[in-house]
Amino acid sequence: MLLIPLSVVLVFLIGIGFWWCVRSGQFDDLEGPAHRILADDDSALPDPRAREAISDSQSALTALTSIKSRPGDRP
Repeated sequence: MLLIPLSVVLVFLIGIGFWWCVRSGQFDDLEGPAHRILADDDSALPDPRAREAISDSQSALTALTSIKSRPGDRP
């Protein structure tokens, strides 16, 4: 008497869980994570000073590209 209602409730909960996974996009890209593991970036910078240098050069490049020319200046 107890097993049939319990199994119906369990099937209902599994169905809700599956529906939630499908609606939230869990099954959209099944091969992408496997390819990202294989294409791991081995050029990671372990030295924090190297990360700082890259950050400084990127901010300098951003500053240079954001400078707007004045109307009288030549490009």
